[in-house]
Amino acid sequence: MQIKISRLAFAWVVALSISIPNSWSQETIMTIGTVAPADSPWSALLQQFKEAVEKKTAGKVKVKIMLGGVLGDENEMVTKVSRGQIQAVGASTGALATKVPEVNLVELPFIFRNTDEADKIIDKVLTKPYEKFFSDRGLILGFWSENGYRMFASRDKAMTKPDDLKGRKMRAQESPVHLAMYKALGASAVPIPTTEVPQALATGNVDGFDQALLYMIAAGWQKSVKHVTISEHIYQPAAIVFNKEWYSKLPANIQKILIDEGRSVQVKGRKAVRAIQPELLGILEYEKIAVKKLSAAEKAAFETATKPVYEDFRKTFGKDASALLDTALAELKKIRGGK
Repeated sequence: MQIKISRLAFAWVVALSISIPNSWSQETIMTIGTVAPADSPWSALLQQFKEAVEKKTAGKVKVKIMLGGVLGDENEMVTKVSRGQIQAVGASTGALATKVPEVNLVELPFIFRNTDEADKIIDKVLTKPYEKFFSDRGLILGFWSENGYRMFASRDKAMTKPDDLKGRKMRAQESPVHLAMYKALGASAVPIPTTEVPQALATGNVDGFDQALLYMIAAGWQKSVKHVTISEHIYQPAAIVFNKEWYSKLPANIQKILIDEGRSVQVKGRKAVRAIQPELLGILEYEKIAVKKLSAAEKAAFETATKPVYEDFRKTFGKDASALLDTALAELKKIRGGK
């Protein structure tokens, strides 16, 4: 039985609709690095992006898509973009936070109870200040995309309560917030780049991991586990980010295309990723992986156990990040009717 992820419209795709002025005669190369694997929905859509850009610019902008982490893991590619070694990267917020620490805020455990809250806070509260934070570090925040809620997965047992993680070796994204979360849960966090996770699972160097279902299945990580917990403990966006120096040399209307057209597909991209969740769960069921959805009480126990991560965030990232967290929490309280 062949199961295809067919409805994904990932927000990394940009439809260019404004022509380059005739006076701009030079050619430029835009290399986009990503850990998205070949022969995946992401690679197909990024190929569409490449074709659209090259057609609209009459070949004056050449797009090179580097898939599967061939340019390094996410952290390495974010560094390469900041140095101008490549022009763009599609990466999770966990990786982008290595250069823009304030981004760790969006990955605090259980900060968003649902995707509607996440969209409102990211778009209306965080994007504008983040644009400055990115710019100050030599980067341009292009537009948001979606990785989705992260779930726990294990090689040998379900994880339905905080005690189930105590002493467990869990692959962790190389992010202070992720590491702090596992510390709060009593797990042994093992920071491993995405490109090395399958081998670590196969050899037993880690007992499990947490990841969004979309990436988990696209990269084949589920083939090495027997249990997946629908914990929804961290909502993880992704973003396309450009090197500021390279971006600044583009004609103004091309800059506008990259930002405006990218952000115009945010809603469509988010909806498509969310709509595919039942299909992803169907893949897990077909592969006979035990799936456990946490009850409200079980999720509340994890939320309580990970509360110390918020104080760690404030201490680690300073007053600007702490003030932004206060603003986000105040807005969330309004959204929730004062609760």
